[in-house]
Amino acid sequence: MARAAYEAARSVQAAKYSPGFWHQAEESYKKARILYKEESYDEAKVEFNAARKAAEKAENSARLKRQQSGEVL
Repeated sequence: MARAAYEAARSVQAAKYSPGFWHQAEESYKKARILYKEESYDEAKVEFNAARKAAEKAENSARLKRQQSGEVL
């Protein structure tokens, strides 16, 4: 689910329109992947959830800002 939220945020250019939330999502996602590879599954789950939430906020914020500026989504 984190990856889907991350990709959805990327598709609406969240890095440009919502850099704060995007950065949070990106950092949590990277950290979660490392933890998963190290088999720290419980810690990875926490980070994946944080990444998902931040990515969803980034996507929503980016969509809103694009809509307010008159861009077509």
